[in-house]
Amino acid sequence: ILTFPFTIRNQFTAALSTLEAGVNMRKQLLDYQRNFFQNASKEASSGGAIVFGDEKDASKAYHLAEILERHKITFHELKDDFTSEGKNYKKGNAYIIPKNQKQHRLINAMFEKRTEFQDSLFYDISAWSFPLAFNLDYNEDVSLAKAGPVVTELKQPTPTPPANSNYAYLMEWHDYYAPKALYQLLKAEVRAKVGMKQFSMNGVEYDYGTIMIPVQNQKMSAQELRDLIKRVSEESHVAFTPVGTGLTEGIDLGSNQFRALELPKVAMVIGDGITPYDAGEIWHLFDTRYQIPITKLDTRNFGRTDLSRYTDIILPNSWGSALEKRDAEKLKTWVENGGTLIGYKNAGRWFNSNELLEVKFKTSKDSTQATTFEEVSDYYGAQVIGGAIFNTQLDRSHPIAFGYKNKTLPVFRNSTLFMEADKNSFNNPIRYTASPLLSGYISKPNLKKLESTSAFKVGGLGRGQVIYFTDNHNFRAFWYGTNKLLMNAIYFGDEM
Repeated sequence: ILTFPFTIRNQFTAALSTLEAGVNMRKQLLDYQRNFFQNASKEASSGGAIVFGDEKDASKAYHLAEILERHKITFHELKDDFTSEGKNYKKGNAYIIPKNQKQHRLINAMFEKRTEFQDSLFYDISAWSFPLAFNLDYNEDVSLAKAGPVVTELKQPTPTPPANSNYAYLMEWHDYYAPKALYQLLKAEVRAKVGMKQFSMNGVEYDYGTIMIPVQNQKMSAQELRDLIKRVSEESHVAFTPVGTGLTEGIDLGSNQFRALELPKVAMVIGDGITPYDAGEIWHLFDTRYQIPITKLDTRNFGRTDLSRYTDIILPNSWGSALEKRDAEKLKTWVENGGTLIGYKNAGRWFNSNELLEVKFKTSKDSTQATTFEEVSDYYGAQVIGGAIFNTQLDRSHPIAFGYKNKTLPVFRNSTLFMEADKNSFNNPIRYTASPLLSGYISKPNLKKLESTSAFKVGGLGRGQVIYFTDNHNFRAFWYGTNKLLMNAIYFGDEM
């Protein structure tokens, strides 16, 4: 019998032996460390730099810069705004990393994209390219002459406080923390609307998903509203623009293309059968990043829970039967009465079996006929997608893609669920490209199955809707680039 004290004793003994070995090998370890940095300096390019950023979102660039600072990587502000390979880089929204520095190898690893490997079996993820994870524009070959001062003390960019307006304020949805700002406004009972189409005003282009806060017909005075917006802007680091008229090029601000928004009241299913990692990542996103309350509903008590108090319920990835048939019927009634149900990964199969949403997955024949008993373990291991990065095509006019300025979006995937694309293109707002692999390992058969499949589906049910994502867009709390997809489902689900 293996006892708990025995395992503790083993770990303690191993720790002491490791310390003893470290002391005995002190010279070899120090030489190894010294040689590592000497060789890295020789490998480093004598010139050139990497630029990364997002002209519409300073926050994601700031959070990647935080990681650089934490690892003692030297980086600079931009000297001036510039354009490279069709992408715009703005001061305050982008940074430059010199290639010739001590942490050269770490920088290469952080920005590396690799699709060829000696082995096909992986303990964990096979790709972690940071600019893809953060969905940032970047170029690995720009002149260091474009660099401004070295960043010695990184500070999160703070927008200029908005001036007073007697008509309305506009908030673009691009910034990472726009969902946090919107929640604070709705919580204060501020009326807010989302623009379903693009428009321009005073020479400024406003994208899909722009939030409009009218000054009139609020529960507070114009000055109180301005003070609140100023505080929200400071706390969330999101800019607000005051406007004095509703006349624009495109939809005007009084158009029915601006749809009223309501305060979300969100719950998430947890407990037996729910993947705790996935649930924890969603909890962290709401609680820590966006400071949006989220209620956790345990599967063991689900039958006794009053769902009417929630506008949105999230079902993370699960295994087995996390919820029973009667729970499905309860959820179905709740959706029909106007709720939005959001599911991830294996939730799609559960939606199918309980007639909540029709999801068609690709199937394939077993191809192990020529595989020996000795080889079968390696064969099945090679079909696992432990974690790789793939490219998707976005329909930016669809509410699920509001706030994304590019037509493509890198996504993380660690499952072998391949959803058939809908025959109508407008029902595939997030779709894997014909050549989707950006970085990481995937077997050739699985890559073929993934090509041009859909990554998202939504279906109406009564007065509500069921939303399904094939992939985990909140992976390990560092996949900043796709977090907004969940926020879009929460805020704009009624418009899908």
